[in-house]
Amino acid sequence: MENDFLYVKPGEIEKESFRIIGEELSEQGIVLKKKQEPYIKRCIHTSADFSYAKTLVFSKNATTILENLLKEHASIICDTNMALAGINKTALAKVGCKAYCFMADERVKEIAEKEGTTRAAASVNATSHIEGKKIYCVGNAPTALIELDKLYHEGRIVPDFVIGVPVGFVNVVYAKELIINSDIPHIVNKGRKGGSNIAACLMNAALYRVEHRQL
Repeated sequence: MENDFLYVKPGEIEKESFRIIGEELSEQGIVLKKKQEPYIKRCIHTSADFSYAKTLVFSKNATTILENLLKEHASIICDTNMALAGINKTALAKVGCKAYCFMADERVKEIAEKEGTTRAAASVNATSHIEGKKIYCVGNAPTALIELDKLYHEGRIVPDFVIGVPVGFVNVVYAKELIINSDIPHIVNKGRKGGSNIAACLMNAALYRVEHRQL
């Protein structure tokens, strides 16, 4: 029975959770692509929401591109401090990458107020000084995706990868479709669902795969 108590050793809880997820996906007749499987299952593990098995969109070779960027020590840029906090810092250090969030930067606040835009949009502009490859990890602000798409088409920023999973009701679906219909490598969740926790867990899925391979 689902509500029966199941004793699981603390170190085995995640493993048992993933086993249950796999079992329930199988019962629903859902077969995941091998390279996408750890990403989708981690989203379900984080949210207990099986709809991610059907709504996550992966561009061509998305997981391979993302994992290779981590191996090349790409910078990870988050739209919220919550997403930044959710990224596993041990795994991040082991693969030799750094993660940033500029939402609390005073300069970003000033730019947003001056231009009448959101801090998330202004913080995208603040990433232009970061050298090397860039992964944008967006879990809350659709305006970050909209600004990113705009700057990309203007040739001012070249995102090497976008995790686009903002949650909400205003411009969320529109912003996600911009990335889905672009040629930027991406993982995007269709519809209104998402969140900083989902953005972080997708980033962690990639980090864990690279970290384990390196070990």
